[in-house]
Amino acid sequence: MKRNNKIDVVRFAVKCILIPAAAVLIIYALNKPYKKIDDQKYLDLLKFDTVGREYCEIHVGNLGSSHGAYDFDYSHIQERGYACVNFANPSQSYNYDLAILHEFGQYMETNSVLFIPVSYFSFNNEVVNSTEAEAMSVRYYRFLSPENIPDYDPYIDLVTHKVPILSAGQDIVKLFPDLHTSLTAHAANDGIDVEEFARAAKERYSRHFDNKDEYFMPERIEELRSIIDYCKEHEITPVLITTPFSKYYNELVSQDFLQEFQDTVTEIINDTGVNYYDYSHDERFDDNLILFSDADHLTEEGAGYFTDILWEEVEELHRFR
Repeated sequence: MKRNNKIDVVRFAVKCILIPAAAVLIIYALNKPYKKIDDQKYLDLLKFDTVGREYCEIHVGNLGSSHGAYDFDYSHIQERGYACVNFANPSQSYNYDLAILHEFGQYMETNSVLFIPVSYFSFNNEVVNSTEAEAMSVRYYRFLSPENIPDYDPYIDLVTHKVPILSAGQDIVKLFPDLHTSLTAHAANDGIDVEEFARAAKERYSRHFDNKDEYFMPERIEELRSIIDYCKEHEITPVLITTPFSKYYNELVSQDFLQEFQDTVTEIINDTGVNYYDYSHDERFDDNLILFSDADHLTEEGAGYFTDILWEEVEELHRFR
């Protein structure tokens, strides 16, 4: 009987060793191919690898969320010999803007110009839930130093750089192409379906305004002030800007909200002396839907046109002309 008990104990011990070992081997085997897939999701972050290497003396740049990421096209300014960098990322809030400044602000030239987008959701959060917020935060572990990452977590750092398979979630199916659901591609409509555009505008509005407890969070306002303070301390010229929105987005925004938004921005510019340019209702864009990819983002053509307008109209850029 004792012999059987010893055998059972040995078997149990072997299982305790072999099962975790097998799990580690499986994770190791899957991690390498998955890392290649994971890297593809962050190709847009490669621009940060050029800062400090190709771009050491930046003349013009911008922060911001998707309105910054998609609405600035510096091609024509760069053709004039000036270095320009877009530091924006979709859903990026002011605390991450500030973190990026701490990381890369040293490469902004003295008296350079930094556009800081002020969108209707800027004083809240564009992300709609904790899962989306966590997924967004991961990307900053790819290009920021640990000391500059808000709420830095060593585990997330480890997973991001070494074992991304541990955070794959439903993306794990990308390792098995045969499991993908086949999709039917539809040709793009050459014209603009105004009704569809208006319907999509309601979805964008809903994302930015629905289920938000507070539209003007004090910490976001303070973070914007901190960004402005950083710029002044490092001889960077901060410029607040609201990018163009289509009329189908604007008509959904209540006057009460718009008044509070304007009051908040006015208080900031009065306190800091920073200039503010508001293109949210600009007639050159308002009903010119060919310039929009959706209700509040510009196409590449629209971004080029908008940035050319800034070159002509923004006082702070005149020193480069």
